[in-house]
Amino acid sequence: MKIGILTLPLHTNYGGNIQAYALMTVLKRAGHEVCLIDRQLNRPPKWKMPVFFLKRFVLKYLFGKKETEIFLEARRNREDKVIREKTQPFIEKYISPQTTPFYSSSSLKNKIGSYNFDAIIVGSDQVWRPAYTPNISDYFLSFWNADNVRRISYAASFGTDNWEFSELETETCQQYLKKFNAVSVREDIGVDMCKKYFSITPSHVLDPTMLLGPEDYITVIDPDKTHIKKGILVYVLDQSLDKTKAIDFLSNTLKLDVFHTNSKVESLNVELKDRIAPPMDGWLAGFRDADFVITDSFHACVFSILFNKPFFVYGNEGRGMVRFHSLLKMFGLENRLISSSNPLDYERVMENINWKNVEVILKEKRMLSNKFLNDSLT
Repeated sequence: MKIGILTLPLHTNYGGNIQAYALMTVLKRAGHEVCLIDRQLNRPPKWKMPVFFLKRFVLKYLFGKKETEIFLEARRNREDKVIREKTQPFIEKYISPQTTPFYSSSSLKNKIGSYNFDAIIVGSDQVWRPAYTPNISDYFLSFWNADNVRRISYAASFGTDNWEFSELETETCQQYLKKFNAVSVREDIGVDMCKKYFSITPSHVLDPTMLLGPEDYITVIDPDKTHIKKGILVYVLDQSLDKTKAIDFLSNTLKLDVFHTNSKVESLNVELKDRIAPPMDGWLAGFRDADFVITDSFHACVFSILFNKPFFVYGNEGRGMVRFHSLLKMFGLENRLISSSNPLDYERVMENINWKNVEVILKEKRMLSNKFLNDSLT
């Protein structure tokens, strides 16, 4: 089958990139032809840009708004190429979008039919979170009118336990979802939300990254460019003083040095070179080599489990807590979640994880998730 994958726009988000790679890899190994549907953030048509430039010029020079940036988009495009210069090669080599980018729902609707897909899979990641998507109805395949293409969601996530859809979005997306041949979600709360708001009972499946094993990800790592690092891997998306306190406590207790696998600064007030995201294989190598992991990232939590690394995940309220609760509950690892540095003490840090139990659960969930994928495509 020729399958289109619709996920969130790829950029320097390691979790977002690697989950797309994982799902595509699983489907390719099953003998399918797979293509990423590259839905990027909406941008205004070119003919409107001179109007924007003129408005900004007026604001800056006639109304004294000195902070107004006239050619904002051009500056962002230049910086974006630099920021993602080390992560883009992974996307081009392993995900390699074959579709040209779609910057609007209308372009999707007008052009997607020419790709002759037999199925379109929506997912994974927070594709059903309105705040994160270019247009939420696109992620319920509102742009697709033909009935001869299978519609599937794999491990779609709402990201939160708060219903963020408007009344109109709820009604619209419910109607489109009823046209799906198979529906699955990543979190247990997603099952409840689909029942309550969409009147559909979905399957609960693994994040696609967990359909592959550590040996699959190690093959992506370039041994000539990726040096082994030992100690505590820190992958923190949102810095805070208390997270730093937790990191320092772990380092002192375990007597291990700390290393990072993402840029430490994302502020616009620092030099551009300090905002460059490190390579994808360096991120993966961090989990291969680490003695311990502390993170506030969902996918870093996933890879700690996959590589059997002791870890603590600092709950990230802004990005969605239910993702952590669902994942950790599935593997009986709820005690690895912290919401402040206060719970950390010597006994808790030194507590061992029963990785044999984790592997038994992972094997069972992986079998069920693969069965869902295979059944939905037949």
